Amino acid sequence: MVAVDLNSRLLSGERIVWSGAPGQGLLLTSADMMMIPFSLVWCGFTIVWETTAFSQGGPAFFLLFGAAFVLVGVYLVVGRFVLDALVRRDMQYAVTNKRILISRAGLFSKFTALSLDGLPEATLSERANGRGTIRFGRPVQFLTGGTGSYVNWTPSLDPTPQLLNIEDARTVFDQIQRQSGRG
Repeated sequence: MVAVDLNSRLLSGERIVWSGAPGQGLLLTSADMMMIPFSLVWCGFTIVWETTAFSQGGPAFFLLFGAAFVLVGVYLVVGRFVLDALVRRDMQYAVTNKRILISRAGLFSKFTALSLDGLPEATLSERANGRGTIRFGRPVQFLTGGTGSYVNWTPSLDPTPQLLNIEDARTVFDQIQRQSGRG
């Protein structure tokens, strides 16, 4: 885990009222109900394609073409979960008396600061164990096209600011609502 000192990002008179990090390891979302079967079918089909092309002595182009699709299939089945876990490992969150801070270090580094005064619509998705996600703004829809359609495959790279899979999400949500004057 890459430690990022969020204290160095504080403005004058700003103080941290909550800090945390996303849950680690495998993270399944509601979108996986559709994506897991799709990825298994994709990967299975491409493996059959590649095996058939290889066993029948297909042209090198067919083998290379099929290999690219097999690699995509392996990413969809396994790689996306590994990438998401690696990205979440280097993420940190903080709620201050003025802003929400989201820090992502590593290969996909990004820093986001949301002013509590101009906070977009916030939604809470909570699980029975108290873990949940607080999303600020509307989510990018699956397969809508454009630059954001990949995000359902890797939740930690979603461009919509969020506190992903945090402990005691309802308490943090309520605290944000109070801090922003909405609660």
